[in-house]
Amino acid sequence: MLFWRKKNKTARQEREEAEDKIVHNPNDPAIEPPVEYEAQLDPEFEKHELNETETEVIDELEEIPYAKSEPKPATKKEDMGGGWLSRLTGGLSKSSGKIGGGLGDLFSKKKPDAETLEELEDLLISADLGPATAARLVQSLKDRKFDKDNSTQEVQLALAEEIASILKKNECELNVERAENGPRTILVCGVNGVGKTTTIGKLAYQFHYRQHKKVMMAAGDTFRAAAIEQLQIWADRTKCPLISSEIGSDSAALAYSAYEKAVAENVDLLMIDTAGRLHNKANLMAELEKISRVLKKKDENVPHEVILVLDATTGQNAIAQVETFSSIVKLTGLVVTKLDGSAKGGVVVALADKFGLPIYAVGVGEDIEDLQSFHPDEFARTLVGLSN
Repeated sequence: MLFWRKKNKTARQEREEAEDKIVHNPNDPAIEPPVEYEAQLDPEFEKHELNETETEVIDELEEIPYAKSEPKPATKKEDMGGGWLSRLTGGLSKSSGKIGGGLGDLFSKKKPDAETLEELEDLLISADLGPATAARLVQSLKDRKFDKDNSTQEVQLALAEEIASILKKNECELNVERAENGPRTILVCGVNGVGKTTTIGKLAYQFHYRQHKKVMMAAGDTFRAAAIEQLQIWADRTKCPLISSEIGSDSAALAYSAYEKAVAENVDLLMIDTAGRLHNKANLMAELEKISRVLKKKDENVPHEVILVLDATTGQNAIAQVETFSSIVKLTGLVVTKLDGSAKGGVVVALADKFGLPIYAVGVGEDIEDLQSFHPDEFARTLVGLSN
């Protein structure tokens, strides 16, 4: 046994030596030892600190080239849209299944009295409508004085009506008409991963092809190479020009330059992407305010819209995000994405109820047509499990 082990060990060593000669040929030059050095901050990056003044940002601007593209001929109507209700129904299936199924369980064998309506409040809270909104809706249903003959569907109809009334209070379409002195400028913000860049691309597609607007995009997320590349893909896809700069460059300077270019090119609509930032990071939030401040050097009304993109899967955390972003910039509206991946679609109702900001669009899928203008009645009916 000892002889076998020694022989096996000798064979393994010989094999390893042979393999080493293949990898490290004796004729190859010797490998030099690593050299240690002290890392230094690139001076080109240092000049982009947040404490620069608006004048310094503007003075440092350089001409940023971009590829001009001819507009694509309008496609057939059936290729561009339609099927909003079917997309909404499919996208909200998790949320509507939770609420609609819960309503069926509650009222199929019980009448909608005070006790069962209290259970309904718990159901609405679990669907992320939030305690305050859920309590308000249940109180409205109590005031209707349902009798024992009311069916589940009648309760659903009443609930859908109450939800729609909340959503309609601040119903407003996104204005994309060109401003008097230049392009209507939209600043798009939000935390990491909510789908800002994709939202810009999908909106650009709709504004360009459906409303025949001359759209320009600006890659204001200068800290992430993937964001610029992703927006470039959307620019190529939608045949809309893109203004971009090098990684690490000042995003406020990029936004300022993009606005100047959009004015010169007689663009109708300028959409500016911004870096994803956690709502609890003060320095990054300050940079967002800086972009808005620098743009106002060109026109005090710019940006005309500041849209916050929210991920529906975060549920009630979206409330904290709106509160924080509102304290930094003046939000004008919301876009809620990823409703198809969550049973928390009720957060849309909670947002509308608490902040009074219009919901400009909702995302109910990954396809280019799955980001659609918001329709309160259809949304409310679908959310509670009613067929449209």
